[in-house]
Amino acid sequence: MRYSIPRLVIAATQSGSGKTTIATGLLSALREQGLVVQSFKVGPDYIDPGYHAMASGRPAHNLDSWLVPRATLPELFAAESEGADIAVIEGVMGLYDGGREGISSTAEIAKLLQAPVVLVLDVKSMGASAAAIAKGFRDYDPEVNLAGVILNRLGSKTHEAMLREAMREIDMPILGALRRDDSLHMPERHLGLLPAAENEQEQQTIDSMGAAVAKSLDIEAILHIACLTDDIEVPERENRQAAKKCRIGIAKDEAFSFYYPASLQVLEYMGAELVPFSPLRDKQMPDVDGLILGGGFPEMFAAKLQENEKMREAIRQAAAAGMPIYAECGGYMYLLSSLRDFEGHDFAMCQVLPGKAAMTRKLQMGGYVEAELQQDTILGPKGTTLRGHEFHFSEDEVTGARPFCFRRMRNGETYEAGAASGNVLGSYLHLHFAGCPEVARHFVEAAASWAK
Repeated sequence: MRYSIPRLVIAATQSGSGKTTIATGLLSALREQGLVVQSFKVGPDYIDPGYHAMASGRPAHNLDSWLVPRATLPELFAAESEGADIAVIEGVMGLYDGGREGISSTAEIAKLLQAPVVLVLDVKSMGASAAAIAKGFRDYDPEVNLAGVILNRLGSKTHEAMLREAMREIDMPILGALRRDDSLHMPERHLGLLPAAENEQEQQTIDSMGAAVAKSLDIEAILHIACLTDDIEVPERENRQAAKKCRIGIAKDEAFSFYYPASLQVLEYMGAELVPFSPLRDKQMPDVDGLILGGGFPEMFAAKLQENEKMREAIRQAAAAGMPIYAECGGYMYLLSSLRDFEGHDFAMCQVLPGKAAMTRKLQMGGYVEAELQQDTILGPKGTTLRGHEFHFSEDEVTGARPFCFRRMRNGETYEAGAASGNVLGSYLHLHFAGCPEVARHFVEAAASWAK
């Protein structure tokens, strides 16, 4: 099938250049003009998409060629862009940065989707060198369609005039020019930006971003570039959603919010009815046949999680009864015996998995990993290999055999990881079920079997 989807990529020369602010502002500005806009984020990040969703009014989706097979991404992109007037894709790090051999780089995704790239340049304390950088990025890979630049953090009219002249000399279109404005800067936390679920008050900041972008970017030129894209051709989708087999509880609140929407859709496609619940506030578990506890910030809500003893006891009883329970990162920490926060205070958790977690001030692990199951589990049989990613500031201390063997793709380091007990499995691993549908099917079937 062929899809006509106006689209563009907002990229940058490096992290911290302001692309999240500009991408979020552009989403808000386009929505304000009455356009239906679909956003995407390159890479595995959970946090930026939260701001995208606040700005666009639609769930944001990730495009990651490590977590999801490269050939599958155009189909995912087309499916999630359905009904939208334009798709805006925010890049990750610098335009050409990614995993080993450029996997899941912004440039790779832009070429895969045949999408033009708009490069954000942080020009603070920079003159004509900005043009040299822009030219280098344009010439580095001729297959990347670098359609223009946005000058960010300008100091004055004179500064802007100087840069416009330099860009004119290399025939580089300028699609926007923004002055320095610290009020548009998002607050940060140890994992990056604050999760949007905690920051409803940040809607005002997003609205301000939209107003600044509408005033400072050439929206008409940007829309024109997006509309010049070729059609995307993807295989015709088969609509063979399985009949409902089971109900799976999904932990969703301020403490647990890291989920890929398209990943959850795979569970539904396999026959699961998803039932959200809050480990922070609900006093009892929903009537379900399995549980998934995603990542998030349990350390910021450890006292409240400890206080909700009824929920922790309900999860303990469900685990003891053999209910399939899968947990990632923050959810994994919640299933351990205890959690030590940044101040050194210990809080009781679910005591389902043998071990404890403790926050540190240093990033313990970050990057893509390949994980091999060392035993039969609710995700698959022994020997199953999965692609995922880790990003955490905590460390775990677990007793007993580890269910995973992780291999870091950056340096080949291998190590045992995670914990398992009965039909409960958890680790720091983040998965995208669109990249491993057989794993989603295995979990759904385990929940359906337990239901019977």
